[in-house]
Amino acid sequence: MLPPITPVVPATAPQPPLPTIEPATPGAPATAPQPPLAPATPDPYGVPHIGLLLPLNSATFGRLAEAVRNGFLAAAKVQGSEPLPLRVYAVGDDPAEIVASYATALSGGARLVVGPLTRNGVTAIANNPIPIPTLALNVPNVGTPVPVNLYMLSLRAEAEAQQVAQLAFKDGWRKAISVSADSALMQRIHRAFVDEFTRLGGALVAEYAFTSDPAGLSRIKEAAGLGVADMAFLALDFPQARLARPYLDPLALYATSQVNPGGTGPLAGFDLAGVHFLDMPWLLQPEHPAVMIYPRPLYRESADRERLYALGIDAFRVAGALLAGDASRELDGVTGRITLGPDQQFARTLTAAQFNQGKLTITDPQAQGLPR
Repeated sequence: MLPPITPVVPATAPQPPLPTIEPATPGAPATAPQPPLAPATPDPYGVPHIGLLLPLNSATFGRLAEAVRNGFLAAAKVQGSEPLPLRVYAVGDDPAEIVASYATALSGGARLVVGPLTRNGVTAIANNPIPIPTLALNVPNVGTPVPVNLYMLSLRAEAEAQQVAQLAFKDGWRKAISVSADSALMQRIHRAFVDEFTRLGGALVAEYAFTSDPAGLSRIKEAAGLGVADMAFLALDFPQARLARPYLDPLALYATSQVNPGGTGPLAGFDLAGVHFLDMPWLLQPEHPAVMIYPRPLYRESADRERLYALGIDAFRVAGALLAGDASRELDGVTGRITLGPDQQFARTLTAAQFNQGKLTITDPQAQGLPR
């Protein structure tokens, strides 16, 4: 049975939403300091609980936040018993409202808070003391000090690109070309791959902006055939990658989970033949018993929402470890193998896969026997 869920009225009237919260650009200034939080001492009449602080009232992020909430509650139901009841704090986009709702959770007796979900929201609460364990589902803006008690578990694209670079280097490739789209997300993915690949000892010999123009694709094809590179990294989404793929032979091809939208059928697998990428067990191994114990949501059409639902599942498990004082325990989660790093971020080791003959093939031997 699900624990009691108590809707909470925000401490302040909702403010007009900001035009843009995500994605934040690395190096962006931290959000201006917010009003101070409530005192660290909780209200003695408050009810001890776990607070789930999500932007459910946001026009931009509400559906994504709903997926996180549903995954969190699904994991609670599967476990069957919780150390504390759950209470949902629905907020919008305004950082001041998020800080106020966090303070409401503290004064109401929260012993642990899960959230916020947006980068600006995490930055806002990080500019204040954090008196109880708090599991943020994103990271703050670059340059924001991380206070004691603030932990982070996220689907950060840069961390995934770094793992792709490590995989390609481990596979023996040393000279890369990159093809990247011009969106802010893809540029962050591109830069994270290049920085990690060169740090390991590899070299970026050329980089190309993605284009659907035949002349631009021909230039990419010419570069791939020169013999100066042995691999290509695709900072592209699925439609872009399937268009660029025929022009990249004979190079080894690597990408992030952006090329795996889920549920695309065998034709898409043939279009991306040979492309190596990383993704979470939730999407790559849905039939594994350790993944199947959790119910599947009804939004198979959206891989992003699927991934955030899985994040909600693992957030519940990590929250339990934090409450038990066992944050350093390794977890085999549905979003990857989860370990706590020295920076208070939980790292997710993803599963390696490849499109092969129209199918997804797991290429990570450790993932074949995904433990519970």
